[in-house]
Amino acid sequence: MIDKIVASAAEALSDVPDGATVMIGGFGTAGLPNELIDALLERGARDLTIVNNNAGNGDTGLAALLAAGRVRKMICSFPRQADSWHFDRLYRAGRIELELVPQGNLAERIRAAGAGIGGFFTPTGYGTELAKGKETREIDGRMYVLESPIHADYALIKAERGDRWGNLTYRMTARNFGPVMAMAARVTVAAVHEIVELGALDPEAVVTPGLFVQRVVQVARIRTSAGGFKSAA
Repeated sequence: MIDKIVASAAEALSDVPDGATVMIGGFGTAGLPNELIDALLERGARDLTIVNNNAGNGDTGLAALLAAGRVRKMICSFPRQADSWHFDRLYRAGRIELELVPQGNLAERIRAAGAGIGGFFTPTGYGTELAKGKETREIDGRMYVLESPIHADYALIKAERGDRWGNLTYRMTARNFGPVMAMAARVTVAAVHEIVELGALDPEAVVTPGLFVQRVVQVARIRTSAGGFKSAA
């Protein structure tokens, strides 16, 4: 019987080694799998390469992982904003590497890894520092840059609902990078708010098939000060 549900986030990430490349879903805080990031921090793995849209917000989640000195390199499209002080401090001190990737290129490089594409040409970045050292080519009178796929050892993503086979649905824009990251990693760990029985998910609504998910962890919603609940997505 296929059952990908694990008891805790700590168990799901218990084998992450030092030096791993880890994709983390989320767009800012939307869809950020904070429970999985906390478990990764607890795990103690070091020298990580993190692939995310940005470089952490405030002092929690990805920012906490950076503050703890666990990250050797960030691959992202938006590393600096008002509350990215931990990345800013580390980068200015020369204690973290940065590979800056335009957002569209980031999404496509991840998608290319999942689709088995060896590389693709894009006009984005041509003539800038981002194209330095990369192959360029003229196609139909326009210059393009060759970009390579981004593969990962692990992908940590958040979804709304999932079943024991790993089929996933998402909540609105919390979907963002989750589907493409799930396809690009050797091991995908999905945090979900609700685990349902097989057959309960409408096949037409399943965005990430269980084929791309190895572990599923149920996480609670956050209680608000008003006494209600909200999604951590």
